[in-house]
Amino acid sequence: MLRVGEVIRHTVSSLLSRGAINDPVLEGHVVTIPDVRMSPDLKLATVYVMPLGGKDMSEVLAAFDRNKKFLRGEIAHCINLKFAPDIRFRPDDSFDCGAKIDAILDSPQVKRDLIKDNEN
Repeated sequence: MLRVGEVIRHTVSSLLSRGAINDPVLEGHVVTIPDVRMSPDLKLATVYVMPLGGKDMSEVLAAFDRNKKFLRGEIAHCINLKFAPDIRFRPDDSFDCGAKIDAILDSPQVKRDLIKDNEN
């Protein structure tokens, strides 16, 4: 599952960097593909998408949905499976989770506890 997900991630990223997807919304945004998760039967790929700065997320997701057929065909050429997986696009919220964890670690209460632990 991880290998297939990584191949799909590289394929979609490569298509974006080459400008192979002819969509004005995608051409006007810098988009990263941080993760692709596969279903256990390898028939569904969930592609997590993050435009630079998190701006215009709904427009970018709609653009990917419009080009889903083209992307699935390109993915089918790159992976060696019996069936090309169906793909769906979701916003990536891992950056938000990381920011929350950083904020918690930078809070005065946590720093105070860390100083107490270092003194003992």
